[in-house]
Amino acid sequence: MENSLKEKGLVYYSSLGWKVLSNYLYEQKDSKIFILTDENTKRYCSEYFLEKLCIEFKLEVLTISAGEAFKNIFTCMNVWNTLSEKGADRNSIIINLGGGVVTDLGGFVASTFKRGLRFINIPTSLLAMVDASVGGKNGVDLGSIKNQIGVITLPEMVLIDTEFLKTLPKAHLTSGLAEMLKHGLIHSKKYWERIKGVNVLDEVEFEKLIRESVDIKKEIVTKDPLEKNLRKTLNYGHTLGHAIESYFLESDQKPELLHGEAVAIGIILATHISTESLGFPKKTLDDVTRTILSYFPRQNFSKSDIEAVIKFLVFDKKNRNGKVLFVLLEDIGQYKIDCEVSNSLIYSAFEYYKNF
Repeated sequence: MENSLKEKGLVYYSSLGWKVLSNYLYEQKDSKIFILTDENTKRYCSEYFLEKLCIEFKLEVLTISAGEAFKNIFTCMNVWNTLSEKGADRNSIIINLGGGVVTDLGGFVASTFKRGLRFINIPTSLLAMVDASVGGKNGVDLGSIKNQIGVITLPEMVLIDTEFLKTLPKAHLTSGLAEMLKHGLIHSKKYWERIKGVNVLDEVEFEKLIRESVDIKKEIVTKDPLEKNLRKTLNYGHTLGHAIESYFLESDQKPELLHGEAVAIGIILATHISTESLGFPKKTLDDVTRTILSYFPRQNFSKSDIEAVIKFLVFDKKNRNGKVLFVLLEDIGQYKIDCEVSNSLIYSAFEYYKNF
């Protein structure tokens, strides 16, 4: 099964992953192999990728502009046109080599071109390793509104090699920690305690934690692939986090936040709301807040900023019948989905964040 990849979406690591990938490409005899990267990935990761892959096939490299601002349908159109010009057919394959933008957009491009090409994800950022590349969610933003256009299609495989993390700036490494911290909160106190004190310089222990984080997400998406119930827990902190990310992306007065930076704020806000509405332990709330603020600098929100963030909530994909629905926690590992939250409670959460 490792060679033929009869089961889609399996995650492989390091040397085994490269072996499985090479064997798969030799067996498939694809008409064309396309590598989708962005400018940063091409510069910092492509040499290592080519060295590890060790195949003799011709590779077509497609490069997009780096950054969330380019995760849109216009970039997709350029890639679709290039695929068409280069003779891509339904026996072609796309290897997405990059962070969350590349894996999200690349999966969407592959899933829709000629009604679906096979694709493989090789995440090069921590965020993409523990979140974006796993679970089959592919898509792009609609203007500044996050992930409004997309499909759920599993990659043929995911190959995680933590060597790529050595190419990341500190902020991008920290950004991925937000999703790992979230996995701890929705999964178990044991994993939360381990991840909150993580030492990213301890490569062996850090890789173990990454694998556990991926396993947590894999277990959830396997049980609920279409996000009817359990998978919604992966959105913990994302309802307000995505709204904050979209607002900062749109605003000329605000810095553009990395996904994890926005989600980290959203986690604090959602945990405060959980304390106020579901009795999440106050001591644990303060522990969560202290932990996250040790990694992520506090952002400033005026009343008008908060009003603008709240307006973005109407675009959240969990909404139903015009109601904004949150994932909240009664305790670590104890979730409640489809929770309605008042604006006054959201303002209270921002006040807590500001004054902690």
